[in-house]
Amino acid sequence: MHFILNILNILFLAFVYRTPVIEARRVAPLIEDDLARRPHRPAECIFGKQIRELGSTWYADLGPPFGVMYCIKCECIPVQKKRRIVARVQCKNIKNECPKPTCEEPVLLPGRCCKSCPGEYGPDIAQDVPPQITSEEEERSLKHFATLLTGKTSLPLRRDDLTPSSAFNNAYNYVATGRFNFHRKNLYYSFYLSGSTPRPRSLQFVDVSGSILEEQTINPIGGVYQNATGKLCGVWRRVPRDYRKLLREERLHVALIWEPSAILTGQLARYRALNTEQFSSLLEPAQGVDETLMSGAGATAIVSASAASAPSVHIQLVFNGVFLSDEISDVPILVQLEHLEKDYVILREEITVNKPSTELNIGEVRSAISGADLRLLARGKLGVTISSRTNPPALKLQGIIGPRATCDLYQTLLSSEAPSSASGLAWAFLDRSGALRYGVQLIGLEEESPLVTLVDDGGKKRTELEDLTPSLVGGLANGSLERPGPRLLEPLFAGELSVVTASHMGSLLRGRLVQKPVADARDTSAPILLRRLDSEPVPAGLVGLVWATVDLDCTLHYELEISGIVNSDRTMQLYLETMPLLAQGAPVARRLLEEFTGAVLEGSVTGLSSVELYRIESGISYLEVRDKIAGAILKAPFRTRTPLSCLPHYADNDVASVVAYNMQPPRSDVETSACFHETRFYEEGTQWTSKTDVCTMCHCHRGLTSCDAVPCPSMPCRTGQQLKTTPGHCCPICSAATKLNETLDDNTTPSTSTTSRGCMLAGQYHLAGASWHPYVPPAGFDTCAVCTCDIATLEVKCPRVQCPPLECDEKVAVRPDKKACCRQCPAIKSTATLPAGDALPRDQASVSSRPSAEEILASGGCKYPVGGPFENGKEWHPRIHSHGEMKCVKCRCKDGEVKCDRKRCPRSLCNSIAQQKKRGVVTAEIDDCCSTQCKRARRHQRQRHPKRTGKREHINS
Repeated sequence: MHFILNILNILFLAFVYRTPVIEARRVAPLIEDDLARRPHRPAECIFGKQIRELGSTWYADLGPPFGVMYCIKCECIPVQKKRRIVARVQCKNIKNECPKPTCEEPVLLPGRCCKSCPGEYGPDIAQDVPPQITSEEEERSLKHFATLLTGKTSLPLRRDDLTPSSAFNNAYNYVATGRFNFHRKNLYYSFYLSGSTPRPRSLQFVDVSGSILEEQTINPIGGVYQNATGKLCGVWRRVPRDYRKLLREERLHVALIWEPSAILTGQLARYRALNTEQFSSLLEPAQGVDETLMSGAGATAIVSASAASAPSVHIQLVFNGVFLSDEISDVPILVQLEHLEKDYVILREEITVNKPSTELNIGEVRSAISGADLRLLARGKLGVTISSRTNPPALKLQGIIGPRATCDLYQTLLSSEAPSSASGLAWAFLDRSGALRYGVQLIGLEEESPLVTLVDDGGKKRTELEDLTPSLVGGLANGSLERPGPRLLEPLFAGELSVVTASHMGSLLRGRLVQKPVADARDTSAPILLRRLDSEPVPAGLVGLVWATVDLDCTLHYELEISGIVNSDRTMQLYLETMPLLAQGAPVARRLLEEFTGAVLEGSVTGLSSVELYRIESGISYLEVRDKIAGAILKAPFRTRTPLSCLPHYADNDVASVVAYNMQPPRSDVETSACFHETRFYEEGTQWTSKTDVCTMCHCHRGLTSCDAVPCPSMPCRTGQQLKTTPGHCCPICSAATKLNETLDDNTTPSTSTTSRGCMLAGQYHLAGASWHPYVPPAGFDTCAVCTCDIATLEVKCPRVQCPPLECDEKVAVRPDKKACCRQCPAIKSTATLPAGDALPRDQASVSSRPSAEEILASGGCKYPVGGPFENGKEWHPRIHSHGEMKCVKCRCKDGEVKCDRKRCPRSLCNSIAQQKKRGVVTAEIDDCCSTQCKRARRHQRQRHPKRTGKREHINS
């Protein structure tokens, strides 16, 4: 029992202090170690610094000195908290569950909880980890799902409401359809909303009992992709294993919420046609129908087409609301494919629903159509209609067939098979009108006038489909193909459409467009092309692209793809670099975003400072890919829009102008490791001459720039010599040195200039024969030393100034000013008085004899808040407003610094006075300062040793 209590105490400490995790034998499913990079969700558990998914089990790893506790089994379990499911860690001692050994002397093997007999290697009881299917099998089983959300499919909003109705649901007449794709433990979702339906405020994934498993806030504005396509896109990242099981068993529901009384829900289900879906349609009640009968009704169509030798179309319908209440079996439904503008029917078929359902019904239509009708379908000119055979005018749903509801785009990296410095990228997607928007970026081919084409690689012979060269300007191509037909869309959907770039000089770049889900990072205007670093040895064909964005929670999302990696097992690193300004020598702040292997990386990072986000917004940041062994290989400038709520609020009354568009960060945001001066940055401890004034020297100290005017030492020239100033230098030199320099230069080669003869000291150049005071940061110029550059040997000598001997005590001597080399004795004030007739008025005399504050400070005086400034060498008693003049404290000004000392009384004086007081006779003289100090010392001694003091008093008495 005590053992269990001790273990629980250790576990409690591990949770509170987040003990770092050391080596563990088996880690069941670990999501991430870095909490700052990937914050945990309510459906995830935290143990130490590790995030565990719901349903996972592991051994308690408490770190040093305890290590892995193999008899403590922990599990991440779901806990109901009102309507939400949250994860909690539950640990228990499993030692009592160990089987009884069959031998007399069992042994405990390393990494085991239970003892076993020698030679037995059975499974340990603690290895009770649920079996898992492989990720490939799981992705195949969870590949495509869809849902229809209408008033009739929505779950009851109240516990006591058995049938949903418009009386309690303000969104009862809204219609929406969704598509879901599971990829890398993430569930990507896409929605089409009816034309009159606004964007919802939030989205929830719920189970059949209505418990909330995941909840997300919807951005009311949406990103670039969502606004161009009219879709609602997002992702549920790191779906727990238990919830993936619900999805596999079709027991997961999704809810779109506009307000507490406006909710639509729908069930996620598999449909066979989703594997080949090319177009989608959202059907609403047609105009002129009975609104009472069609309330809460809707449908979605999953459409695919083939442009082979016999063009055909296949439509799978998911619908409700086209049945009367008395129709219970074998109900005929009429499906029509019609031209919207010319009002003629292309396809009309009748299907029979055996057992109509109020919520969902499924039907399929397959038929051959002409090539012209197939082109109309690809251009968004056709619509689909579902109506009741028995009462067609009253029960009818209709909708336009457009691009498929899935949020996806197509991207590729353009590289050359042969060694080449050229590279590029391309991306494309279908907007809400069906037009193909594309973008191409090329580098290294600016001078070769390349041709950019779309090529079908699916057949035996490559076929050129579209020429994108007219839109290529300066290595960038952005445009749209307004009417892409089946000839272009079929290879695009099949992954057989390539972007080819060729030039007349033989350069050839190629890449095949690959479908990618859109969420977070890809919901931006364009990807960033990562360029090779010429100074680094990188393999040919190496190129990368990255999508990046910052969401409303100030989280940076990124999705990276690299091609041309020779060894996919090498560890790569993605870094974010920011700097205060794009200037020479700017200090770089580097943050490791993630380490990875392979060619694809998806991730996010939280905890970025407002200054880092500001620099990302301002475009003074970089993304860099490094090989952990070889170093940096790819790099590109990085900029993306950042929400104003994530930026530093320098001014509350003008955030937009001061924060978003101010390219110069304030002084507090610049790193203290470097100084910015004039047009560039300088490292800590460096010194330099100002570019605008050669007579100003500056240095960097603790992130601050300090500049001093150059003091020129006196230059005693010989008779007939004159001081001459050389361009580019501050202090003059004697004309003899100048003539000698010119004479020596006449005997040297023409490549040697006059300024080449000189000396270097602390990175500063001085002409031969020049004299100067050395510059010693952070104090500035040392005027007590004079350096000279020997005109013949070019040697630097810096002798110090020899001070004359003092005629007074060194403690009394003062410096006339702060930078004076030698101390001087204070001047003796004259006591002579003027004759009575020559006396000045009192006010005039005080004014004429008292120097100004500036003169006092310049001569080494000191600043002081009360009564100051004081002259150099002045002594005084400080004055405090609440206590008056402090007679026991004396202050003294010396060389610009104030030092105050309290009068010290010898202990022997206090002891003798105490003894005399006890005898009743006091003969020693003592002033008020010593009297107070002696009383304080006596009182302090009594407080420290009360018994000893009392005993002595008793003995003395």
